[in-house]
Amino acid sequence: MPALRVIGPGKAGLSLTGALDAAGWRVDAPLGRGDDLADAAAGVDLLVLATPDAAIAAVAAAVAPVPTTVVAHLSGALGLSSLEPHGRRATIHPLRSLPAPGTDLRGAWFAISGDPLAAEVVSALDGRVVQVDEAKRVSYHAAAVIASNHLVALLGQVERVAAEAGVPLEAYLDLIRGTVDNVALLGPAGALTGPVARGDWATVDGHLAALAPAERPAYQALADLAARLVTDRGPLAVAAGR
Repeated sequence: MPALRVIGPGKAGLSLTGALDAAGWRVDAPLGRGDDLADAAAGVDLLVLATPDAAIAAVAAAVAPVPTTVVAHLSGALGLSSLEPHGRRATIHPLRSLPAPGTDLRGAWFAISGDPLAAEVVSALDGRVVQVDEAKRVSYHAAAVIASNHLVALLGQVERVAAEAGVPLEAYLDLIRGTVDNVALLGPAGALTGPVARGDWATVDGHLAALAPAERPAYQALADLAARLVTDRGPLAVAAGR
């Protein structure tokens, strides 16, 4: 089986090493801050840079190239050029939330590019591949942030607003799960329900009036986004002009 080493023993790096170790790969000890990186690519088939995006180019430059070793990063936004001067390069971005080291990556979608060894990583994890053009990686990653990080921020708003009514977040979780299932089945436009979907702007205005001032901009912006899904009514403004 291939051999792997990771630079950056954080959530992403340790999730990947744990998953590939379970899949039968040989996993060498990770390297971190303070370690000599010059020979990090020696003796392994794949060297993964699991560092913050801003550090990837500098870390790649600190590693002496080994012609037989693939050097990859886990960034969703960066392409292959950040891995110079290495000849064999790859990107392997798991499209999965990684809240802790050891997050299960089996079955995940991965955005990959470059050396074919990246596809072997995905295959070893029973994952699925999505191909992203190098020029579109920032858009791809922005969508990932919206789908995960922004969703978490939105649920934080649900928790705050529900607390005003004395209702716990837990009471809304089945609604959230069912909504995601509906999107998977029907697509976003087909899954849209509620006051915007039926053109009930009086209810929207009532919500805005009831919300704390700090909560109104997010509600208003998202109601406007919901209106964009109602394509047969054309673009609608939430604030005015309805």
